[in-house]
Amino acid sequence: MTTNPNDEPQVPGTPPPSAPAYGAPSTPPPGATPPPAYGAPGGYDQPAGGYPPPAPGYGAPLQPPLSDAEQRQWAMFAHIGGIILSFIAPLVIWLMYKERGRFVEEQAKEALNFQITLIIASIAVAIISVITLGIGSILYVAFIVALVFMIMAAVAVNKGEAYRYPVNIRFIK
Repeated sequence: MTTNPNDEPQVPGTPPPSAPAYGAPSTPPPGATPPPAYGAPGGYDQPAGGYPPPAPGYGAPLQPPLSDAEQRQWAMFAHIGGIILSFIAPLVIWLMYKERGRFVEEQAKEALNFQITLIIASIAVAIISVITLGIGSILYVAFIVALVFMIMAAVAVNKGEAYRYPVNIRFIK
């Protein structure tokens, strides 16, 4: 049998002390300070400095608003992103930043509406091309004009000016 100097001496013929039942509070060793109570400042469920700061109120923005330069940048990405990713880029930018800046929200909606308009126009041109046995495919030249509009929009919003496409069906208000 091993002995520990901190243990109480055992008397021969007596059973060893039993462990406390599961869930029962244990007594700390002599000279030790007990841990803080559950819910007390510095306790197990609280940080060492006390109670955590209150959570933001309902409807409070979780992130700070964008600066003017950031709004111009994301608005430009919404217009330019349509060239590569069609309606996906302006949709993602609008959903991510609509509550962080009015300018980026308006311009992302404008770009998204223009991309939806272009999708509808491309479906119409495809149908016309099939009906006219390919002669109607000359209408695809109009998409060069749409490309010029997207570049003009990106340049304008980068300067901080609001841009409205001349031919745009505004599905999202």
